[in-house]
Amino acid sequence: MGYTITEKILARVSGRVAVKAGDEVMAKPDYVIAYDFPGYTDVYFRQMKEDFGIERVAEPDRYAIFIDHMVPATSPKEEELHIGTRTWCAENNVALYERKGIGHQVASEVGYAVPGAFVVHFDGHISQLGTFGTLAMGIRRNLLEAFVRERISIKVPQTVRVNLTGTLRKGVMARDVFHHLVRVMGPASCRFQVLEIGGPALSQISTEGLQTITGLAMFTGAVTAIVNPDKERLDYALARAKKQLEPVYSDPEASYSAVYEIDLDNLEPLVVIPPTPANSRNLSEFLGLEIHAGYLGSCASGRLDDLRIAAKILEGRQVKSGFQLNVVPTSQEIMAAAGREGLISTLAEAGAFISSPSCDYCFGRIATMTEKQRAVSTGTLNVRGRMGSPDSEIYLCNAATVAASAIEGALADPRKYL
Repeated sequence: MGYTITEKILARVSGRVAVKAGDEVMAKPDYVIAYDFPGYTDVYFRQMKEDFGIERVAEPDRYAIFIDHMVPATSPKEEELHIGTRTWCAENNVALYERKGIGHQVASEVGYAVPGAFVVHFDGHISQLGTFGTLAMGIRRNLLEAFVRERISIKVPQTVRVNLTGTLRKGVMARDVFHHLVRVMGPASCRFQVLEIGGPALSQISTEGLQTITGLAMFTGAVTAIVNPDKERLDYALARAKKQLEPVYSDPEASYSAVYEIDLDNLEPLVVIPPTPANSRNLSEFLGLEIHAGYLGSCASGRLDDLRIAAKILEGRQVKSGFQLNVVPTSQEIMAAAGREGLISTLAEAGAFISSPSCDYCFGRIATMTEKQRAVSTGTLNVRGRMGSPDSEIYLCNAATVAASAIEGALADPRKYL
């Protein structure tokens, strides 16, 4: 009998020899991480004391908090939230990462993407740690359980397997691969299951590209995504890992609820039209549509791959007058590397506005549009009001399309600039 990588990880953290999809287990997460946000961490901290009588977490090394929203604070109330988080972390001797960038990315940089580990968060985009063979789940409704108990109750999920085949063409990026998955499989195809990604074409996708794909897994309905890590992913993760575990892999005879074969040979750049992330279309159908703003960033983008291709397209060119191009590197580490490569200066000279890493452009705190305006974005969502007025529109696409569209002030095919 074969087992998936998910089943193997959950067996270890449940103290069992083996588990199968559908089993109810009590699992001990290797790491419990979160970002401070009103209504979440502040409530957890209060409930720990008032409802459970817990003054301190028992194993502080298992916990980590990130301050990556509302950075910098724009009101005393926001700064009070951050002060409360700093105080709780100091009192509990819990690691705090502040102003380092978007926590889902920083988590991998500082060693929480441990191959073979089980990680929980209340935000589903933590699934991007799955790039490194980490089972990282967003358990919004019961993350409090992980703060007040050693183990959490969980039902071992089934797994949907996707095999990528074929060859990516010029101007097609990991972002397009993910939105193509949604188009082919459907936005509920992996509902309450794990999305496991593999196949021969996986070797064509960079580690950063895989972080994009795994980080967006929730838009297939999946509870997370995971990859059987190869040498490149292991070399990155193991050099930074906070603990050493034996990486695990799905068995060839593992059982899946569904298997999809996705051919990338004829894939072209895509655009996801508002108002839902399920509306994947070929970019060619919408070329020339007037656009007023662009956002290159978020936990699903803003990494070096994205900054490099945007800089390549914009080098020696200018953002169209009146177009607002906002570029937000995903982390301080990435921003520094982009600076060393000259990418930041190239983008700035072309007319882009470069902002320090934070989640604020993505989750709607910084409203960049008024009614009837349109944006191209590498953010995570294109729902109404995500970038300002609910009567504005957001078109999700890859970083190259954002850059090309900034030049023309309209949806543009990046391939002619490459």
